[in-house]
Amino acid sequence: MADLSTNATSGKVVIKNIGLLLSGDLERPILDADTIVVNDGLIVAVGREKDCDTEHARTTIDARGTCVAPGLIDSHVHPVFGDWTPRQNQIGWIDSTMNGGVTTMISAGEVHLPGRPKDIVGVKALAITAQRAFDNFRPGGVKVIAGAPVIEKGMVEQDFKDMAEAGVKLLGEVGLGSVKAGYEAKEMVAWARKHGIQSTIHTGGPSIPGSGLIDKDVVLEADADVIGHINGGHTSLPWKHVCELCEKSSRAIELVHNGNEKIAIEAARAAMELKCPHRVILGTDGPAGSGVQPLGMLRMIALISSFANIPAELVFCFATGNTARIRDLNCGLIEPGRAADFVFMDRAQHTAGATLLESVQLGDIPGIGMVMIDGIVRCGRSRNTPPATEIPVVV
Repeated sequence: MADLSTNATSGKVVIKNIGLLLSGDLERPILDADTIVVNDGLIVAVGREKDCDTEHARTTIDARGTCVAPGLIDSHVHPVFGDWTPRQNQIGWIDSTMNGGVTTMISAGEVHLPGRPKDIVGVKALAITAQRAFDNFRPGGVKVIAGAPVIEKGMVEQDFKDMAEAGVKLLGEVGLGSVKAGYEAKEMVAWARKHGIQSTIHTGGPSIPGSGLIDKDVVLEADADVIGHINGGHTSLPWKHVCELCEKSSRAIELVHNGNEKIAIEAARAAMELKCPHRVILGTDGPAGSGVQPLGMLRMIALISSFANIPAELVFCFATGNTARIRDLNCGLIEPGRAADFVFMDRAQHTAGATLLESVQLGDIPGIGMVMIDGIVRCGRSRNTPPATEIPVVV
């Protein structure tokens, strides 16, 4: 599916006959409701059909007893421009990922751009251009929050102020540029935070030739808002260092698909034991050397639920509401006023699990029957997931 206009509006949409409604909220992960009403891309009501105003809808969707959840938020991607990645010379990767239930992506830096500028003027120009480009162009309707500069030596507070005033809201992974020392990173992270720009730090060994190790001491000193791929991207720090980051820092714990799976499982368990599951967010860290993973977010949910023994409805929150709150996004939670970004799922055909949640806890990914962004249907039955047992229909 090609780009759809960011100016399109959904009108009134009614989604009824929902079998399982996942909220994205750790405090109340499952809602006692079977109907959602949307108007012009925003949720206006959630409840039982008899209690909702379902008249005069432009679009009515019969969920046919399937699960509706907030659209997944990939907290860590490396886009360049449009729906092409030079990392694997692949076209259509964002649209393909939307078929994996992802409705929002957060850039951790446009680092794969051929000839990426590293002078300060170029760094700022690229960030502003990427932010503008993805604000104007949404492949498959996906909201790509981009324009994440990789900080370099010589930047001063005015540079961060300039970028913030131009609309830049993110820093790329701290440590991928020339700024690698904790004291340097700490100063720039503080400047960014002062001007409303959120930061993520690279954690672990080098990801590609030319990058370097960012150890736990640098991560703690820099104090970025998000401990990026705490399970490595690809190579993890030793578990005792990762455990120290979980215990000593209060920042977001990001677990990614393209990292060390064993450490991801252990970090998720640690967050539960430390009673801070609200800090856990999920991403793919793609495109990368291991390719593009359209189902990477679903695979992470199934991996963590099954191996860390965390209820699937809570792990879905790691991929939705947790990220929305940490990233200050108006999506990721099913409640009035939030964006109507949904993924419709059911247990995959012939899974051993009797229900969708049970199947995920057994390690199977669900089948996707529909994806909606801002109240507009972006795809029907996914071309990438295993076929869902049941799918919703537009009536």
